[in-house]
Amino acid sequence: MTTRRAVVTGASSGIGEAVVRTLRASGWDVVGVARRADRLDALDGEVGSASFAADLTREADVAALAEHLASTGDVHALVHVAGGARGTDRVEDGKPEDWRWMFEANVMSAQLLTAALLPLLRAGIGEGGHADTLYVTSTAAQTAYPGGAGYNAAKAGEAMLVHALRLELNGEPIRVTEVAPGMVYTEEFTLNRLGGDRAQAERVYDGVADPLTAADVADVVAFALNAPGHVNLDLVTMRPVAQSAQHLLARGQLRPRS
Repeated sequence: MTTRRAVVTGASSGIGEAVVRTLRASGWDVVGVARRADRLDALDGEVGSASFAADLTREADVAALAEHLASTGDVHALVHVAGGARGTDRVEDGKPEDWRWMFEANVMSAQLLTAALLPLLRAGIGEGGHADTLYVTSTAAQTAYPGGAGYNAAKAGEAMLVHALRLELNGEPIRVTEVAPGMVYTEEFTLNRLGGDRAQAERVYDGVADPLTAADVADVVAFALNAPGHVNLDLVTMRPVAQSAQHLLARGQLRPRS
């Protein structure tokens, strides 16, 4: 049986890196994509992935990635993790440059990648086979919260892209999956969002019993990709047990009521 090959974006840290590790452990060939070539090289050396350094908001970089992939083998899955948030400003105080960056990083990167890689995904489908597109969005795409409007809008835009794509690909053996995590503790996401303020970033998770980890999300991604080819997980919303909803977060030990 031919080894399947996945392209995983955001692979230099956090959820993207965890997805690379998890897919490699389950037998996939993986091309990790991110801007930071040094981190990608270190990951390649550790788990045997391949890498391609690219800024996915740049059309030229995405075109170069597609050309590289076409010359190195079939592509069977696109896992788009790259994105991010900047700031926690109210709508009236929002910085246009932050909102613009979030739209480019979360929505335009998804559109550019999908358009560039769909021909390769189609070409890699053998007789009776299938291909996968999977997008890691956020519960921020589903529920607004004060100070989150820019990220809410960007992730909701990405989610709508995914929903429309599933309809557009009806009749083709290409699965379209969205994984929407709630609170995930990673080394960089909240730190970057808060401009590098480590103390403030740590307070976000203070007292929360077992927030999700990047590995938790990667396990769900791998489950979706490794499921039988006729099974499509349209949307998986996942949160830590301590986070019952976007606005309802328990801090402290979880225990049954007496």
